Amino acid sequence: MKQLVETIVKPLVDFPEDVRVDVVEDDSRVTYQLFVNKTDMGKVIGKQGRVAKAIRTVVYAAGSSQQKKIFLEIGE
Repeated sequence: MKQLVETIVKPLVDFPEDVRVDVVEDDSRVTYQLFVNKTDMGKVIGKQGRVAKAIRTVVYAAGSSQQKKIFLEIGE
């Protein structure tokens, strides 16, 4: 899943080397924390959050077979 997020995000940004995905896992959920360069935040979020929503939709669909709830957080 971590690789999926990186594969989706890296072509969108100007600084793909700054893309980092951390995984925080507990009993009932898995949180993927996506970090990008500050100047790339707008590209990852998109107008009215459309790109971020699309990324989340793909990640949630890919993780629907898991027993845990999946979350994607975007930060800098």
